[in-house]
Amino acid sequence: MIYTCTLNPSVDYIVHMDELRVGELNRALKTLIFPGGKGINVSRVLKRLGVDSTALGFAGGFTGAFIESELRNEGIACDFVHVPGPTRINVKLKAGLETEINGQGPVIASEEARRLIAKIAALSAGDVLVLAGSAPPSLPVEAYEQLAAEAAKRQVRLVIDTSGPALRTLLAYQPFLVKPNHHELAELFGVSALTKEEVVIYGRRLAEMGRHVIVSMGGAGAFYFGEEAELFAEAPEGTVRNSVGAGDSMVAGFLAAHASGKSIEEVFAYSVAAGSATAFSEDLCTKEEVETLVGRVRVARL
Repeated sequence: MIYTCTLNPSVDYIVHMDELRVGELNRALKTLIFPGGKGINVSRVLKRLGVDSTALGFAGGFTGAFIESELRNEGIACDFVHVPGPTRINVKLKAGLETEINGQGPVIASEEARRLIAKIAALSAGDVLVLAGSAPPSLPVEAYEQLAAEAAKRQVRLVIDTSGPALRTLLAYQPFLVKPNHHELAELFGVSALTKEEVVIYGRRLAEMGRHVIVSMGGAGAFYFGEEAELFAEAPEGTVRNSVGAGDSMVAGFLAAHASGKSIEEVFAYSVAAGSATAFSEDLCTKEEVETLVGRVRVARL
């Protein structure tokens, strides 16, 4: 079973406008509301690709209830720890350039954190746990490490899609899959912006700490590093309409294709196609969109 864990989920409120006039009344041309958060995005894309998962994390208030209702309407199982404060709302203003205003999220008490750890302790060997996104400020800095340690005790395969100190710490648990973008890879190793040649150098170093490594570079493509192969994929051409969820879709695409027993080249191509399909959509990708694009992803061995 696949479990996704989102410590600080959100309701994503997307507002389309011709232009944003600061200090004046603005009227929206179109608004969209989605359940958000990196782990939740992974669960939503997995479901669209025909793979079940259970969404874990914290949810509270009317916004938390909205997220649970939307996920269940999509056929996704939920097992959130309920907290008193409302789940945050993230506002994304699309008026030429995109402006984001992210909420802070509810305060998580120590007892609520322990209840989430207990849910991880109930997982079984061979399960997959996706730890994705940022942690709310009220949680201790070692929150992700506590979850990873509990999962490691039970031989649960870890998928890591976070950044900064949390990513550095979690690598000690030899994750099944790590998916930084090239900026996060540079931050991890304390270097400046990376060329493609430098991504190869540091991607190989990261692969010494994780079984599968994907380094995404947006429209410039993506790299894969693992025991079976080292690969580069050119991203298919298209009009980018959505900057949210492409990396999460890559994670979901990889897990879905890997579970079906495809070759690593096919798994990687499917992962890149899923990320691109989301980037070209207003919401997360569909299976039909991914399968339309996958034939246009060119994968080469390094």
